Amino acid sequence: MLLVYLLESGNMIRRPITADGKKRLDELLKRLIKEERPKVIQAIKEARAHGDLSENADYDAAKEQQALLEGRISDLSEKLSQAQVVDVSKISSDKIIFGASIELKDLDKDEIFHYQIVGEEEADVKQGRISINSPLAKKMIGLKKNNSFLLQTPKGEREYQIINFYFK
Repeated sequence: MLLVYLLESGNMIRRPITADGKKRLDELLKRLIKEERPKVIQAIKEARAHGDLSENADYDAAKEQQALLEGRISDLSEKLSQAQVVDVSKISSDKIIFGASIELKDLDKDEIFHYQIVGEEEADVKQGRISINSPLAKKMIGLKKNNSFLLQTPKGEREYQIINFYFK
């Protein structure tokens, strides 16, 4: 797959991400560490002050919240360490590849959609960002303007056409 490769020395997987996507994930990690972690630590301190920890529901809840938060921080840190930032504005291609912003027409419903193919961690369909690993992106990779394709969806097979694409 494009830009996802295995480095022989160290077996580290590199995952493509746009510069904007990396910035958003960096900001999220910073917020979790600098804002959320202190809140959880404070909740644990307050729960400890209530006495017997063996029957302290507030303490148990705060510790569970801490475990979830630390897991999220660890997961996000690992994913950011594997990120391969791609400057989409410097890409020039006559075919759809990672980073492409696509104008797509659903030929069955005569509707137009706009998507950008992005890294797995930055995907957000509601924002028009689809993962490079999504079935739709996999179908579009390598296609050109005006190409049509079929996609199997939960509601049946749909036909789409690439109206245009660009890199910004």
